[in-house]
Amino acid sequence: MTHYGFNVQWLYSSDSMAAPLPPDERALDFMAAHGFNFVRLPTDYRFWTKDHAYTQLDERVLECIDAYLAACQSRGLHLSLNLHRAPGYCINRNDLERHNLWADDVAQDGFRHIWRTFAQRYRGVTPAALSFDLLNEPPEVGQYGMTRESHAALMRSVVAGIRGIDPARPIVIDGLGGGHLAMPELADLGVTHSGRGYQPMCVSHWGATWWDGWRQGSGPHYPGTVYGGVTWDRQALRDFYAPWRDVQALGVPVHIGEFGCYRETPNGDALRWLADLLGVYREFGWGYGLWEFTGNFGIIGHGRPDARIERVDGYDVDVELLDLLKAARETA
Repeated sequence: MTHYGFNVQWLYSSDSMAAPLPPDERALDFMAAHGFNFVRLPTDYRFWTKDHAYTQLDERVLECIDAYLAACQSRGLHLSLNLHRAPGYCINRNDLERHNLWADDVAQDGFRHIWRTFAQRYRGVTPAALSFDLLNEPPEVGQYGMTRESHAALMRSVVAGIRGIDPARPIVIDGLGGGHLAMPELADLGVTHSGRGYQPMCVSHWGATWWDGWRQGSGPHYPGTVYGGVTWDRQALRDFYAPWRDVQALGVPVHIGEFGCYRETPNGDALRWLADLLGVYREFGWGYGLWEFTGNFGIIGHGRPDARIERVDGYDVDVELLDLLKAARETA
């Protein structure tokens, strides 16, 4: 099954949320009613672990994940459980971590323990209902001391631990460099490789307040903006994903776990870029998970001027974006 859907932030960050949110049943109803079949759940280990005691997991928080899974299962939605913040690493505010996932045994042992715990807990769940997305957006090679070799060794060890408990569980690994770089060295691992849809960043993240790398581009206009030495159009998008296509040619399933466009990008440019991006995914037969359902990147609540907003199933929806998502669900 090819998965199409959304990221949700119910267990996303203990910095901005006092406690896990309950499953948004209304949002799940909307997804199912409009033919989507995928929910990616980024999580923060600090919700269930206190004082960096990585192997001591709070049962009450795990029961929240149980509830998310049950809510998705009841609607035929596949849940992809992801560690957005893992012991010793997060792409956002990594400075908050006490240990280094790429160098410290205590963090690596905790990382493995969390996934073994999930494997044991959900061993009886059908593979069609649940997958494990091991680590959100590993860093650039060399950052925090990570190498391709150390990353591959850690992923292989975690996958082996899961499969020793639950051999049929679908597993996902995110690309390096924040999810953008393909991993041919792990093409033999028998897992899905998850990419990102944010290039060029000066279009997808124009005006972002938490990251200023978008200023390095020539502007949010698309097609034709220059970013990273590339003039971006549909062919440039196809070229960007060529390494992922090479891995796909080896028999590796590819999925785009995150993509989206921030609210400050002019609506016409956002729609032209998203149409080309989703057209490329449709051409390649790749599923996707929009970041996010509701919020600055979502189909609901982004507040982008000039977007065509209509009332749909009780939500004020960017209907042109919704139509693009639906159109990309059919393979070429």
